[in-house]
Amino acid sequence: MSSSKNSSSSSDGILPEGAERLQDVRCRVEVVLGTGAVSVRSCLALAPGSVVRLAQPAGADLQVLVNGVPIATGEVVVVDDATSIRVTDILPPSGTAAAS
Repeated sequence: MSSSKNSSSSSDGILPEGAERLQDVRCRVEVVLGTGAVSVRSCLALAPGSVVRLAQPAGADLQVLVNGVPIATGEVVVVDDATSIRVTDILPPSGTAAAS
């Protein structure tokens, strides 16, 4: 079996052979501003103007999820009148220990 010279291989560090077909697959990206907890009583009392306190400090990086998996953190930026995220850190794959 021969391989073309243009094929990527896992040894060149780019993409495993055949993975280029996946490059245009669309993934759902979500950005989490923060999380918090409220009682059911407080939730039922929510109205326009209500404030829900979040656990994250003001100015903290936001969590970037791809298909529900945390992959990065970032900060809000505006690009061409659209709210966007500038990635500030790539998270280690889940199940691996972060370097300390």
